[in-house]
Amino acid sequence: MLLREPPWGQAPPTGQRLRRLTAIVLHGASLALARLAQRLAAATAPVTSAAPVLEFHAEAGAPEGALYVDGQLVGHLPGVTRL
Repeated sequence: MLLREPPWGQAPPTGQRLRRLTAIVLHGASLALARLAQRLAAATAPVTSAAPVLEFHAEAGAPEGALYVDGQLVGHLPGVTRL
């Protein structure tokens, strides 16, 4: 099997330049959208001075051991059927 030496002194082919440019543009757009999403999430987060409301569900028909904080599912407590 013969391996060719890469043409270090030559410019990359047009297709490769286009792929790199596309990757740079998509990466930049991804970063911008991530920052926008963080700002929007922070702006819409409710500001409450009350303590968080904890809920635990271990009833028939409910997910067993589901733990909620302010109505948002936080996780499951495996093996726990009541608190």
